[in-house]
Amino acid sequence: MKKLVIGVGLAVAAMSQVYAADMMALAKSKNCLACHAVNKQLVGPAYTAVAAKYAGKPGAEATLVNAVLHGVSGVWGPVPMPANPQVTPAQAKELVTWILSLKK
Repeated sequence: MKKLVIGVGLAVAAMSQVYAADMMALAKSKNCLACHAVNKQLVGPAYTAVAAKYAGKPGAEATLVNAVLHGVSGVWGPVPMPANPQVTPAQAKELVTWILSLKK
C-alpha cells in the first residue's frame, strides 16, 4: 500500500509539472510572457502576485478572464493591460485557472 501511495504521489507531481509546462508554453505562444513572469514583476505583475491578490475572492476567475480578453487599467498601476484578441475565451480560462493556482 505504501508503494502505491508513493507511486500515485509521484504521478501527480509529474502531471503537475507537465501542466505547468503546458501553461507556460500557452502563455508564451500568446505573448503573455512579454509583460509577465511567474515570480517577478516585469511590465505587469508576477503571476504569483496576481494569485495572491485574488486568492479566495468571489468572481476572481471571471474578472481575470475578462482582463485577459478585453484589457484593464488602473488595477496594478498606470500601465494598462491591453486586450488580447489572439487569446480565446477557453485559453484565457485555462491560463487564469493556472495563474490562480500559483503560490508565492
